[in-house]
Amino acid sequence: MTKDEFYMDLALNNARAMKGQTEPNPLVGSVIVNDNRIVGVGTHLKAGEPHAEIHALRMAEDKAKGGTIYVTLEPCSHHGRTGPCAEAIVKAGIKKVVIATLDPNPMVAGNGVKILQKAGIEVVTGVLEQQSIDMNEVFNKYIIEKKPFVTLKAGITLDGKVATHTLSSKWITSEEARYDVHKLRSENMAILAGINTVMKDDPALTSRIQDGRNPIRVIMDSQLRIPLDYQVITDNLAETWIFTTKNADPIKLNTLKEMGITIFVTNSEQRVDPEEVIEKLGELGISSLFIEGGGNINASFLEKKLIDKVILYIAPKLVGGKEAPTFLEGAGISEMADAVELINTSMEPIGKDFKFTGYVKKSDIGELK
Repeated sequence: MTKDEFYMDLALNNARAMKGQTEPNPLVGSVIVNDNRIVGVGTHLKAGEPHAEIHALRMAEDKAKGGTIYVTLEPCSHHGRTGPCAEAIVKAGIKKVVIATLDPNPMVAGNGVKILQKAGIEVVTGVLEQQSIDMNEVFNKYIIEKKPFVTLKAGITLDGKVATHTLSSKWITSEEARYDVHKLRSENMAILAGINTVMKDDPALTSRIQDGRNPIRVIMDSQLRIPLDYQVITDNLAETWIFTTKNADPIKLNTLKEMGITIFVTNSEQRVDPEEVIEKLGELGISSLFIEGGGNINASFLEKKLIDKVILYIAPKLVGGKEAPTFLEGAGISEMADAVELINTSMEPIGKDFKFTGYVKKSDIGELK
């Protein structure tokens, strides 16, 4: 590991620690070094608050002059809720800037580097670039497409079941795996489930870990079947948004609104279209969505090419049974050549189980009809 990589790795680790609290902004870390000593460290904490570079500059004070600043994302060049970081770096007298990756935000997109170079500052880019890109997978999608990064999660047995044929499902996975799920809930802005899942389990869909953030609960309920006494309606632990259709009962719709539930009536008359849900969530600033749906909901999002990442918690158990539900249902594809391929895959042990992570290769998604 080179010196530049060492300090950039430190900046990356500090940035990762903020996962789940900076949306819709990216995760960014910064380190200032002068005379081989770290004189300033900064991390972006929350949208609307100072960026990582500003925190690091404030810590370094006059020790920043003549030093090198390491930053995981190109310093911003535009005036938003905070001032341009590139200009602050110039003003501080920094002599060298090392950047992991350029900012995909069209408002920045190389302009920060231009400001620095125009001021005579040496700029190096591409140090641990892929690590920075991977860390900001949510931001990188949202800033370009204005749609949430969508993660599909399921807890399954080794033969792919999410319950027995009698619908018994507690518990498939270990306590350690379930704790990890709650961490992921906390890191996402919204969590989605279909009405069948909600009706079966009456879930809270909250993050039950210390200092965890509860995501906005998104329910797809085409006919507004949800009981008025269910947790997502009554517990007031998080916002609940319900997507329904034009055929929903108007009386129940108004009752739910009076109870503080946000209702979105989609253009469909029969079933809520996942694409319309994703478009609306993007418009509302939701940059990350965690899906904990049943087999049909999961298939409907995959069919529409809306899934970015798949996380499966696999328990070393066998259930069997043709009627036992799986995490991905619908009619499925017709030809094996059209199977959805997952790339950049990894597997790690967690408790008694295994955690599988993979990314959908979008160009290979077939029609799951």
